[in-house]
Amino acid sequence: MSVDELTCKELVEVVTDYLEDRLTPEERVRFEEHVAFCSWCRTYLEQMRETVRLTGTLAEDDLSPEARDGLLQAFRDWKER
Repeated sequence: MSVDELTCKELVEVVTDYLEDRLTPEERVRFEEHVAFCSWCRTYLEQMRETVRLTGTLAEDDLSPEARDGLLQAFRDWKER
């Protein structure tokens, strides 16, 4: 693997930026080259797209207080894990 190749871990960390079109052109190329050759990350990207599609219509009021609290707890410290 060359220094410029994106790793699977790096892809997971920037997938939201990719989906929201916040990567630089160079980062986007690295991302798309990785996805072209990594079936695991290609599947992960499609799962993320589907998640965004399915949850994109949800509003906070659509969740029960318990579900909202559970989601907040699950994602509160996600970067530290």
